[in-house]
Amino acid sequence: MSVSKGIDPRGPRVGASITAVLLASVVLLGASTAGLWLLTFIMLSFLLGTLRGAEGSWQGMVFKKFVRPRLGPPGELEDRRPPRFAQGVGLFVTAVGVLLGFLGLLPAVPIAAAVAFVAAALNAVVGLCLGCEMYLLMRRAGLVRA
Repeated sequence: MSVSKGIDPRGPRVGASITAVLLASVVLLGASTAGLWLLTFIMLSFLLGTLRGAEGSWQGMVFKKFVRPRLGPPGELEDRRPPRFAQGVGLFVTAVGVLLGFLGLLPAVPIAAAVAFVAAALNAVVGLCLGCEMYLLMRRAGLVRA
């Protein structure tokens, strides 16, 4: 992988931190219309990250504009494909909650948010990106091309 193709690994962690706070808010809002609308916003944020990569999401832009200038250079860059895949996993989980919520099953909203929160919090707190690990396992198994 060339250096120009890599991303600062701190960016997705900052994005996961922001997302974890939003997801925790959905959990606290519970099975409500407000929770459904906030989860919809989060789902659309994951869609943006899936389409443009984690660095192209609004959270990535917050990192680039406000956080990155205050940090030294990263020790190394990481492949952008695993975090992008992780955005797709987050999109799937939140989309299920949003779809079920709009179908009248509002209890699905905080459940989907809680599942996504666990993944976002693990990434934010200890740097363990579950979606990234899924990508790497699927790549090793030949289910995803390099």
